[in-house]
Amino acid sequence: MAQDLAHKRPYLFASLIAGISFPATWLFLPIDGGLYAMLWKMAAVGLLVPFALRRHHQGEFILLAIMLAFYALGDGLIELSMVAGALAFAAGHSVAMLIYFRHRRIGAVFSQKLLAVTILLATPVIAYFLPPSQDEGIQVAAYSVILAAMAAMAWSSNFPRYRVGFGAILFVVSDLLIFAELGPLAGSTMTGIAIWYLYYFGVLMIAVGVAQTLVKRGHFADGEERD
Repeated sequence: MAQDLAHKRPYLFASLIAGISFPATWLFLPIDGGLYAMLWKMAAVGLLVPFALRRHHQGEFILLAIMLAFYALGDGLIELSMVAGALAFAAGHSVAMLIYFRHRRIGAVFSQKLLAVTILLATPVIAYFLPPSQDEGIQVAAYSVILAAMAAMAWSSNFPRYRVGFGAILFVVSDLLIFAELGPLAGSTMTGIAIWYLYYFGVLMIAVGVAQTLVKRGHFADGEERD
């Protein structure tokens, strides 16, 4: 199976290797990680960009690639500055929302709308109370508004909920754990591992779910093959 994936989806396979193995860098690289750890981290999501564009070079696939590129950039910038990293992720969320808006679900049932509204309202409130200071709480809550909007729109889109929607929720949980590290979970050794895998597999589920759905719906360039 691994050989088949490596042959048919080499960038996806490489992303999986980088994403799954990244926490190992904490064991054999310096504490601050350095440039090698930063590049390794960025490669995990960055390799999903050519995965999105490998045989699809227009329309929604361009937006998907831009979204993933901003997330990969955020992975690197956040090691240098939380603010710079947050801005890159916010840009990625904005592109994601454009994708979800263009593929919004018509006629969603009440329970689906309720969960979307709950995500939208609860995420910034929870984020506000996680850091130890009010100023930090305001900052993370402000970022969480766009994070929550992205996840709510992912859940409300007509992409598969248990891939794209659930992947977006994993992203939200990952970021909430980052904020919790500023307060109640400060010093927790396991939190960093949970943050990374929730984030990486959340983004992976979004990327694969969106790409596969677009292909099935015929969103591919003229002359290209279907997957």
